Amino acid sequence: MHNSSKLGPSRWSPDEGWDGLLVRLAAHVPEMAAGFVDKVSGIPEYASGGVTREELLATAERTFEQLVAALRRGGTELEGELAGAARELGGRRARAGIPPESLMSAVRLDFPVIWAQLLALVDPADGAALNSRVEEVWNLVDQYATQTRNGYLDERVRMAQEEAVVERDFIAQLFAPGGHGPETLQRIGTALDLAPGAELSLAAARGEAGAVLRTLGVAPAARFRVYVYESGDAVYGFWKVPASGSPLPPGLSRIPCGLVSSVQGLAGVREAAVEAEALARVAHEGDDGPLDTGTAWPRVARRLLDDARLPLRAAVDRSLESCRPNERERLEETARSILATGNVTATAAALFCHRNTILNRMARFQEVTGIDLTVPEQAARLVVAWA
Repeated sequence: MHNSSKLGPSRWSPDEGWDGLLVRLAAHVPEMAAGFVDKVSGIPEYASGGVTREELLATAERTFEQLVAALRRGGTELEGELAGAARELGGRRARAGIPPESLMSAVRLDFPVIWAQLLALVDPADGAALNSRVEEVWNLVDQYATQTRNGYLDERVRMAQEEAVVERDFIAQLFAPGGHGPETLQRIGTALDLAPGAELSLAAARGEAGAVLRTLGVAPAARFRVYVYESGDAVYGFWKVPASGSPLPPGLSRIPCGLVSSVQGLAGVREAAVEAEALARVAHEGDDGPLDTGTAWPRVARRLLDDARLPLRAAVDRSLESCRPNERERLEETARSILATGNVTATAAALFCHRNTILNRMARFQEVTGIDLTVPEQAARLVVAWA
């Protein structure tokens, strides 16, 4: 049998039992804490000063005290003060910007530090008595690590939510009425990681297209960061125009929406939003991509006139009702071609007609509708009416 009198006062005797060994271990908490800090200093994110040595040392002492006390209680589940301390530690490390893998590497050092100190307190001849406690010590440290990770993740979620709220507030400022001074735009740009004068593009969409645009604000993209804002039934998204490649975020080229492709800086976002929203309101499911002012202005003009109860199309349709069906079809076909090409010869070639036939149809169209297709102002009325 082992003779404890030969071991000196610092050595543990099996007669003291497991609790006696833990009492001895508690006396070495400052030593374990210092050893832990030395080991953690080898992890780059800790070595760079993300957490001070003083804070590390104080936390380590408190942690080892609580772990030893939990071992003495013989509990199999982490609970109470120790569980709360673990989660609080995870939250502090999240706020300090420590990566999760580095945090876990540090927390799991608790076990080798504790076990090394236990081995130092036990005579090699009594090692078998200690081996039966390996799983108990490991399980406690593992539970502590799990709670620390949970606290870390909870804090990261909370931080992300706070960042999202702050970002939404800055984005909302860009869409609010009234202009912004240079200082305000600089502050907004800093918050959004955008230069105030950066060239931007902006899209607006409604309904299902709006739902697609909304997803672009959360979808990861290597070349695009889409900033999303919602107001009423409209969803807006704007992004920095890339230096090369496609100017549109993936997926946007296939949805019916309003697009302002060139917005000069953050100061132009609100005005561009008004334009894009007007285009979005005349987009429909049959469109295979975004509408811009250059191509969709007739639709916008017609909508505004319809809202003002000035229905141009109804007037044109009534005037053409006097024609026979075949004649009406030929006249409309000719007029649409003239509006598209602006050229009698090109229209004759497209419709496989003699040039004089086209001229005769244009004259007949003017006779029926009062619209001379050769006069831009009158032709514009028809462009809007048929938009």
